[in-house]
Amino acid sequence: MPTSDKLLADLKLLHPKLIDLSLGRVERLLGKLGNPHLRLPPVVHVAGTNGKGSVTAYLKAILEAAGHGVHVYTSPHLVRFHERIVIARPGGTAQPIGEDQLVDVLERTQSLNDGDDITQFEITTAAAFLAFAENPADVVLLEVGLGGRLDATNVVPNPRLGVITPVSLDHADKLGDRLSLIAAEKAGILKRGMKTVVSRQEDEAMVVIANTANRVGAQLVVWGQDYDAYEQAGRLVVQRQDQLIDLPLPSLIGPHQITNAGTAVTAALELDGFKISETALERGLQSTRWPARMQRLSHGPLIDLLKQGSELWLDGGHNPAAGEALAQTMADLEERAPRPLHLIVGMLGLKDAVGFLRHFRGLARYVVTVPIPGAHEQPFTPDALADAAETAGLASEAASSIEEALRRHDALFPGPKRILICGSLYLAGHVLALQEGIVAQPN
Repeated sequence: MPTSDKLLADLKLLHPKLIDLSLGRVERLLGKLGNPHLRLPPVVHVAGTNGKGSVTAYLKAILEAAGHGVHVYTSPHLVRFHERIVIARPGGTAQPIGEDQLVDVLERTQSLNDGDDITQFEITTAAAFLAFAENPADVVLLEVGLGGRLDATNVVPNPRLGVITPVSLDHADKLGDRLSLIAAEKAGILKRGMKTVVSRQEDEAMVVIANTANRVGAQLVVWGQDYDAYEQAGRLVVQRQDQLIDLPLPSLIGPHQITNAGTAVTAALELDGFKISETALERGLQSTRWPARMQRLSHGPLIDLLKQGSELWLDGGHNPAAGEALAQTMADLEERAPRPLHLIVGMLGLKDAVGFLRHFRGLARYVVTVPIPGAHEQPFTPDALADAAETAGLASEAASSIEEALRRHDALFPGPKRILICGSLYLAGHVLALQEGIVAQPN
């Protein structure tokens, strides 16, 4: 029996370009599969630049706390491809698709595709729709892969609800180099009659989203107009037009998670046909888990390389807006529990490294840059990324691996410290694989 590793490697050969945004190829394959995307449970379609994964994770936890079965589709994966396709389990928490089931849906989609030109993301999205259509659930949380308008997930004709998280500059080579252009791609998920919760946005992005909604006839629920969220006295307050909800702080840390959690709470309450109690909101916010989003690594081989008393944190943030959010989070930690901040950074070569790192100027003591093993796109070399850090005003040097970087920090700056590994979800996946003693599946 073939393995998912072998099948996924074979699927990459069908279309050499990693990303080639189009709906035609996936629509053709879905037709051969009997259009499983038309047989899904109610769909929540989530687009945006930052916070998509966190909002989806909060929604999953809230809906499950309310007793609903939830399928989830996200990308990229961190360690194993199976993380992308999460299947509802009767009476319990949804789990990543099993190897046998993944192999089954991949083989069936590959067979019916019959060698036609299609990207790996498109064919695996079709496989996910097949798995979701054939397993019972109450709702599907469908995260956009890239952009929105031409993303393979946008073939679903009538989502029950849309969500657009904060839009910022990222993937400029594919989506455009202006915020308005990127916002237009994200707003491409809007459809006639579709209610969409829109998170905090820059004015330039909000204008585009609102104009698109007016043109297609979508209904918006907008941050700052229809709802708001803020921290008050150690609690999360979500204010809607007709109610004020007092909730515990979310389990994911950082000021930006107040925005994400408030958006998720609003989305859960706006989801027609689902009754969500405040108890479910509370339980969901407190039980949410989302790896590589300000995740503290408290044990394992990497923390063992540091002297006692040091902290090791991991986050996959990789664009300037994420850098700003991460720096604010680390500044808040510094205020509560002072400790010198050090960074270990690896980034893909098309990212705005200086824009990401400049937010840490005056906050981070030292930066060590590293490669990203197995990256699907060309990453910065450690030397080039160290130069970018210097341009951003940060003292830095290059290292050949995460392990070497940790040793360099300890050798140069003895004593307890706070180390943040960041700059790429692919680097985060490599770190988690190191922690588990396994090799991560390529993206």
